Amino acid sequence: MDLIKTMVRATPNPYAKKIICNFDVKARGKVSFNGVDECTHVPLALALFQLPEVTQIHFFENVVTITQSGNIAWDDLVEQAKKVIINLLPQHDPDFESAEHNRRKGLPTEILQIEEILDRTIRPALQGDGGDLEVLDLDGHLLTIRYEGACGSCPSAATGTLSAIQSVLRDEYDPELEVIPIMLETH
Repeated sequence: MDLIKTMVRATPNPYAKKIICNFDVKARGKVSFNGVDECTHVPLALALFQLPEVTQIHFFENVVTITQSGNIAWDDLVEQAKKVIINLLPQHDPDFESAEHNRRKGLPTEILQIEEILDRTIRPALQGDGGDLEVLDLDGHLLTIRYEGACGSCPSAATGTLSAIQSVLRDEYDPELEVIPIMLETH
């Protein structure tokens, strides 16, 4: 593997930063880990959780989004995270299996339709900011989602982002749809 390079970018969430690498951390799909117990099979994520105050790790393509509690200065945490990534990325397998990889296979047609709309309209912007969302349930006109990555604890996720998601889905799927977000508590 060639020399690993990283670049840090802010996100709209003050509690999350993106670290962009010159190699993939997740070749297909995306994954969010909310604790050590969820990533024991991914040494890179496990090592990042060993850093102080880290509350979530999100992998998407060549981006690692780290969310923290807000109790530590970003400068120290980012430098430590970059060292972990540079040291472990050469042995990291970006093709590791995750629950997200198999999740869509058994979804009902209605949720697959919603996923396609989100993939085309909403997810590119969320992923560009170091986040994403997961569709949890559709019950009549109520759609439950969970924000991931930088979106998980972002203040705008409960307002502007939610409004945009609901507006797009009302226009393209169901005019009566109400989107209910599940927010992460990180601070």
